[in-house]
Amino acid sequence: MAELAPDGERPFPPGDYPVVIVGSGPGALQVSASLRRLGVQHAVISADDRPGGMFRRFPLFQRLITWTKPFAPAERGSRAYEWYDWNSLLGHDPPVRALVAGFMDGTSYFPSRPEMERGLAAFADTARVAVRYGCRWEGTRREDGGLALATSDGEYRCRIAVFAVGMTEPWKPSNIPGIEDVPQYVDTRDARTYANRRVFVIGKRNSGFEVADGLLPWARQVVLASPRPAKISVLTHSTAAARARYLQPYEDHVLGGGTLVLDAAIERVERTADGFRIRAGGTTRPGTFSFEVDDCIAATGFGTPLGDLEKLGVKTFYQGRLPAQTPYWESVTAPGVYFAGSITQGSVGLKKYGMASSSAAVHGFRYNGVVLAEHIASTHFGVELAGRPIDPDTAVDFLLEEATKAPELWNQQSYLARQLVRSGDGAILDSGIVPLQHFVDEAGPDGMAVAVETDDTGDIHPAVYLRRGGRTDEHLLSGDPLLDFRRGDHRAQLASLLKEWMA
Repeated sequence: MAELAPDGERPFPPGDYPVVIVGSGPGALQVSASLRRLGVQHAVISADDRPGGMFRRFPLFQRLITWTKPFAPAERGSRAYEWYDWNSLLGHDPPVRALVAGFMDGTSYFPSRPEMERGLAAFADTARVAVRYGCRWEGTRREDGGLALATSDGEYRCRIAVFAVGMTEPWKPSNIPGIEDVPQYVDTRDARTYANRRVFVIGKRNSGFEVADGLLPWARQVVLASPRPAKISVLTHSTAAARARYLQPYEDHVLGGGTLVLDAAIERVERTADGFRIRAGGTTRPGTFSFEVDDCIAATGFGTPLGDLEKLGVKTFYQGRLPAQTPYWESVTAPGVYFAGSITQGSVGLKKYGMASSSAAVHGFRYNGVVLAEHIASTHFGVELAGRPIDPDTAVDFLLEEATKAPELWNQQSYLARQLVRSGDGAILDSGIVPLQHFVDEAGPDGMAVAVETDDTGDIHPAVYLRRGGRTDEHLLSGDPLLDFRRGDHRAQLASLLKEWMA
């Protein structure tokens, strides 16, 4: 196991390890803690000097968009409580669970950035996640039997490398003339310095709305623009859309309060003596716009700092900002290279009804990290993860309870699923949480998987997938206004499907 170093010594000196994890943000901490529980020896290295990753700096305006409810319908620290705590990492033992709530001051159920950072540091300490800090990953090459990672401290050799370096590299599109002169989101100044100024924000996703929300008390006018309409619906369980906490600028736009939210493609940005001139073309409604503003901010997102991984063969997409991944978060073109944390949104899943996964945020990718650790342990290191036998008479109740309460299924809708399989002797085994796309696409043993999904009308319901003889069929159960799928009609529907599968 990955033991802690004696006091005063840095752990994990350069050398050979079965697995090397790069990073010390929440993705790296989750995978390390999960591998440790499974007995898989590994090293964790990070260029930072303490845990936290991107939460040591972002969000700029110091308040998260993912909630943690200290007082909730479920007991703090229970599995059910994870549904109400989107920010704590997952621990096997009670002292490691639901840590972020203990650092919140009660002024909001959205933690502040410092509260989140303290929660992550407490997890690293309580879960005994050792990290070699101040060790910068500098290069990668393939060797017989694995990979070699060059670092500022020396060389690490491993069979498996997990890169949990976050989507932390500021990114701006290259096809807008003049955008090179525009400060990026990370360069946004203190909000008070924008007092009585007109500000143009390029981008209408989370960072764009965050900037606009932070500047509302100070700026004379804020304009947000991007080609596609803002996805305002709070029905979505994906962090790809602007979350409810950032929607005051949109409300200000609707009520005519001075903010403008436009669907427009930015055609050119020009520096002027007093600020910027932005020329844009309407998309939803055709038209030409020109704005003279004091400040312009490119809230255009981030990319993954991949170093030389593309030269190693790692394929990317999304304008080079994300590595393409299998359902188990392995590079599709570079075997043995895995990803964790927010980068796992590069494994896009089924995207049913157009909904993205929640893998961009902690409440989604923490579950990916647990499943990834189990996959690495069983696939590469022979760790047997025995399925739990399920009595056929209780299988319906078990699956409906999962559909109603399981945080993995609710926080990663249409992305993660609870799987049952048939063993060689016909017994039903609960084989845990799996990526739904893998279950649907791969020809595996006969099985049944249950996921939760929200359709394009806003109806939330369980989805049941039956795999028999290499073929997978989908069946949708009905929704419920109280989100309780343990009722008689759901029981009858699922019992019929279970009987069909077992036959």
